[in-house]
Amino acid sequence: MRQSTINRSTAETEITVEVNLDGTGAYDNNTGVGFFDHMLDQLARHSLIDMKITAKGDLHIDDHHTVEDVGIALGQALSDALGDKRGIRRYGACLLPMDDALVRTALDLSARPFLIWNVNLPTSKIGNFDTELVREFFQALSTHGGITLHVDMLHGLNSHHIAEAAFKSVARALREAVEVDTRKSGDIPSTKGAL
Repeated sequence: MRQSTINRSTAETEITVEVNLDGTGAYDNNTGVGFFDHMLDQLARHSLIDMKITAKGDLHIDDHHTVEDVGIALGQALSDALGDKRGIRRYGACLLPMDDALVRTALDLSARPFLIWNVNLPTSKIGNFDTELVREFFQALSTHGGITLHVDMLHGLNSHHIAEAAFKSVARALREAVEVDTRKSGDIPSTKGAL
């Protein structure tokens, strides 16, 4: 059962994340941050990972703690649901266009977290959302999910399009990486024998 539920409680946030790696992309995300919920919906829909995320954070300060802590909890949930990673494809990549934006993602579910982020969001806000939080989310996801994650913007003019293309590109790469490889469904995808 490639599923997990993570509860994260701090003085700043209360978060519950539920994932099912073998889902259909169903989602129910409520963080109190509208644009972020929209992005999490895209992440679920295009990865085909069912996600239910609820968060109550100190939004009276700003959105930072909520966005970062959701990234932490979601990374933990993905790692937990993957278990020993037996039978997965491990690697995923996607070149995703969205209008003016073109974003390339390559990732490895290696248990060696590393983020390369070559994405320039031209405005500081998308609505009321601080665009710098897009990187913060993926940094937390990468670190706590044990993901080597490279995200590169090749083109882009509109911050909303660029951010959404990044989430969708990562989603499609995740979909590929977490899928069971029918040719090696019983094996750990590493010559080391462990990830």
